[in-house]
Formats: sequence, structure tokens, C-alpha cells
Amino acid sequence: MVRLEQVRKYYGEHAALSPIDLSIPDGQTIGLLGPNGAGKSTLMNIVTGCLAPSGGNVFIGPFDLMKDPRQAKRLIGYLPETNPVYDEMSVRDYLSFICRLREVDRRSVSSHISEIADMVCIGDIIDRRIGNLSKGYRQRVGLAQSLCGDPQVLILDEPTAGLDPIQSAEFRKIISSFSGEKTILFSSHLLSEVQSLCSRVIILNHGNLISDTNLQDKSRQRKLRASIDMEESVLVSALSSLDAFEQVQSVQDGEDGLTTVILTCKSDSIAPEKELFTLLSGLKAPLIRLMPIEDSLEDIFFKVTESNQRKSGRVP
Repeated sequence: MVRLEQVRKYYGEHAALSPIDLSIPDGQTIGLLGPNGAGKSTLMNIVTGCLAPSGGNVFIGPFDLMKDPRQAKRLIGYLPETNPVYDEMSVRDYLSFICRLREVDRRSVSSHISEIADMVCIGDIIDRRIGNLSKGYRQRVGLAQSLCGDPQVLILDEPTAGLDPIQSAEFRKIISSFSGEKTILFSSHLLSEVQSLCSRVIILNHGNLISDTNLQDKSRQRKLRASIDMEESVLVSALSSLDAFEQVQSVQDGEDGLTTVILTCKSDSIAPEKELFTLLSGLKAPLIRLMPIEDSLEDIFFKVTESNQRKSGRVP
């Protein structure tokens, strides 16, 4: 549904976005992460047609955004970080105005607004003045305007910023209801929020796309946590000899007589547990506990951004 080919953006000699290739299929929800200044908002502004790229091509569905912007933008709904509402208008009048801009059939505007109001739970404030609404309701109205015209692609830039925990949870529930039906590009500084909503995460740093991670890939960074009744130095040495693991790290868990280790499995390892059990059986070392663990999104984020900074020479 969304495809970027060698998209880049320069301000003078400064590269805000290095050449980026990205494809987002129909119905996928993608999280966009990166430190401040990484290029997230620049990328979103280019995808929505608010900012022209310095080079490359953007396709929304079958339409080239530069060559056929009218048709391409019909497919896009956009909620920028600064909510584009008019305080002096009522919610109904504002959405009617947006529907006219989106070229919704006049005969369908009323029913279309009612349908959207039900989706984002603003039916009880539909005739209130926007300037009198709380932050949470204003954000819902902003989301409602992005849905006018029934776009197939939603671009959401920090949609829960400034909301309290209850409002944020309600907003996430609304967004998750579109999962599978709409293609969503979702930016947030809250990693837990991205992890709960997105099946895939893109990480930018200094204008570069440095990571594209499928959060549903069960083989991603597979790790095992094992508590074993054996002296640490002997155990760690023995485990390090196994082909199944690329790293063995001992951790302190406060249990007397036990050694607890984190075992990072190699990506091509087929049966790491079998190798572990065979070794411990030969050593006559009782395995007390074994449980799988995975890197959190926070672990992945810090790992790839720090690695990118080292490679670019920005970190000693």
C-alpha cells in the first residue's frame, strides 16, 4: 500500500533523510521510532505529501505521490503532532468541513460523520465547541478528521502525546480497532505503546533507516534463562563451548548454590535446549529452572541506535 524508493531529503548540505527504501503492505501497523532529530517527522511529511523529497519516489497504492498527488492523497489520513483543529467550530461543523475537503459525497456526509463519531467515541460531544474540549477529546477529534473520506492509509504522529494514562489506553484501543483494515504508520516515543500496537518497527537515526524488525518473528533474539545447580566458573566455561549459543552471561539472582545464566541462541540453532540438556546430563548438573526470554523493544532500540552511533563515529 505504501512504498518508498530511494527517498531522501536535504536541507542545503545537511541530509535530513539518507536514501530510504521501505514497503508497507496492506493492513500492516508499523511503528516509527528514533531519537529526536532522527528524521521521523520529515519521513511522515514526505509520505503525506506535505513535504517534497529531494529525490526518490513515493507510491500510495498504485499512485505516484509526485505525479498524481490528488489520487494518492485520497488514500491518506493524517494526524500530525500538532492537532489541526479549529477551536471556534463545533465538532460536527469541523468534520463536515473536512469531509468537503476530502470530497465526500454531500448526501453521505451526515451518516459518514455519525459512523466516524462511533468509531472514535465522540458521539456525546459532537455538537460541542472544540475549544471547550479536554486534551483527550481534542485528540479524538483529530483522529476523526484523519478518518474522513475513509482513507486506507493512516499516518499518526505522536497521537497520544500529552494524554494521561487512561486517555492513552483508550486511544490505543481505538487505533488497534483499525488493525488489519487500514495500513498504519505510527510514531511514538513510548516504546511500550509501539510494542502493544505494532507488528513491525522501523528505527531511524541521523536520517538513516537502521533497523526493520518484525515483532511477530519468534526467532528474533531468542534467549533462554537457566538456573543450574553448579559452580559458576565451571558451568559458564562448559556452556560457552556449545555451538548453540553465541553468548553466555551469568546473572545474580540471590539463590544460594545456583548459577543463573542468560543464553543467547544463535540464529541458525535448531535445538539449543537439546544441546543444553545433553551437556548438563553429562556434567550431572541439575537444571532447576529454564524459561525463554526475548529482547524487549527497548533493548532492540538502544542496541541498534548505539551500534549505529559507533559506526558513524558519533560515540567513542
